[in-house]
Amino acid sequence: MGEVSQKIMIPESFQFQVSSYDISDQLKLIWELIKAPLIVPLLTLGVYISLAMSLMLFMERVYMGIVIILVKLFWKKPEKRYKWEPMQDDIESGNLNFPVVLVQIPMFNEKEVYKLSIGAASNLSWPADRLVIQVLDDSTDPAIKQMVELECQRWASKGINIRYQIRENRTGYKAGALKEGLKRSYVKHCEYVCIFDADFQPEPDFLRRAIPFLVHNPDVALVQARWRFVNADECLLTRMQEMSLDYHFTVEQEVGSATHAFFGFNGTAGVWRIAAINDAGGWKDRTTVEDMDLAVRASLRGWKFVYLGDLHVKSELPSTFQAFRFQQHRWSCGPANLFRKMVMEIVRNKRVKFWKKVYVIYSFFFVRKIIAHMVTFCFYCVVLPLTILVPEVKVPIWGAVYIPSVITILNSVGTPRSIHLLFYWILFENVMSLHRTKATLIGLLEAGRVNEWVVTEKLGNTLQKAADARKANTKAPRKFRFKFTERLNTLELGFAAFLFLCGCYDFVNGKNNYFIYLWLQTVTFFITGIGYVGTIIPSS
Repeated sequence: MGEVSQKIMIPESFQFQVSSYDISDQLKLIWELIKAPLIVPLLTLGVYISLAMSLMLFMERVYMGIVIILVKLFWKKPEKRYKWEPMQDDIESGNLNFPVVLVQIPMFNEKEVYKLSIGAASNLSWPADRLVIQVLDDSTDPAIKQMVELECQRWASKGINIRYQIRENRTGYKAGALKEGLKRSYVKHCEYVCIFDADFQPEPDFLRRAIPFLVHNPDVALVQARWRFVNADECLLTRMQEMSLDYHFTVEQEVGSATHAFFGFNGTAGVWRIAAINDAGGWKDRTTVEDMDLAVRASLRGWKFVYLGDLHVKSELPSTFQAFRFQQHRWSCGPANLFRKMVMEIVRNKRVKFWKKVYVIYSFFFVRKIIAHMVTFCFYCVVLPLTILVPEVKVPIWGAVYIPSVITILNSVGTPRSIHLLFYWILFENVMSLHRTKATLIGLLEAGRVNEWVVTEKLGNTLQKAADARKANTKAPRKFRFKFTERLNTLELGFAAFLFLCGCYDFVNGKNNYFIYLWLQTVTFFITGIGYVGTIIPSS
């Protein structure tokens, strides 16, 4: 009777719990069996590799910091380093002492900005008979093509030599359009070509400040101006972009120009010597960074580049996270793929000095275009969180805290007005390193999306019109919004969950207090995961 009672008294739920505990014990046993011989050595290797990459990036940033200080204090300005004389109007010879300049404006369905770029180019202070403006329209929307053509006709009626050019297909994308534009018969009289993307608005004196470097220095192929952003204060997303790009222009471009007369052409707001383009083999569409491709090839032919940090051209930053992601994929995948294609060509080149080849291969490509993306993601978003789950693997404090802090401080020198946003910028850059690392690997391995080209959406003065409408209490133009499901980014949400769990584990069992960083990084991954990173307006 007692045995029967015992059988009745044992609940089925208790039997299920016992079996569950058995499974849990088995998983723990398996984990302990593989942890020591497999997990710990692999994670330790990951820590060593990450620390090595961190040191490489640290030394690169310190080197750049030292050089930029020397440049600012002791280097002569470009006008003193190179021969430069202002273009003079000559009454006797008329405008013959002014070279014929071609201005190319590549476009693709640029409904919001086409008037801005065409108008700015048409207002350049250069003799009308020595200037040719070429609008290269690859638009697929017939209505937009008609609007662009009418705008060109409007300026032509004012005496501007402007040509509207279209192609039957978009072969080669931007590189194809620029290459096709140079084939036109009227271009053979042009000595220089100035390139502006559809959202770029040069000041009237742009050519008068840039062209003399090319006219008086026959070994100079390119003069690059600095970008200035008209919508930097629109939201937190644009402020983050401004911080990253300001470092690029303030430090990277300046150092490359001053020390090796080489830097990557930014694809716009620059003036090329057409003879240098032809000497380098012309435009090629083998990667999504046709501008960098041309710059590297021209440099290997012995041509020099000049960067003018005080010559600014207004432009626009992507104001939606989706547009920014596509842009960053192209900017990360393209350089890695170009590195794969050109590294041996650079090594074998005999026209360039040894130290310039070292700079191009190691500093320009390997550290900045590959290591910088990978160490940020692999170390701070993967390896460091995993060491919390495997306490046998230690990360030295100098690698986890001190070196990253110095790198961050050095990266922030370009935008002192946003220093109060520095901490969130770090978290946001860690999120973006996920996509940049993925794109870099695609470029190195030449995988599926290696040649993906999505034109960055531009809004022009739509935002200003909306602000003016709000002030006037009138109805603002509607801005296209994505549905919530279209805004979701599952990759970011997945990493948010991973980092949150690692943070919880560290909070309960850890000793390093990494959970503070992990939870803050979780919030940033989550915000980007639901697509709302571009909706926050930063406080000044």
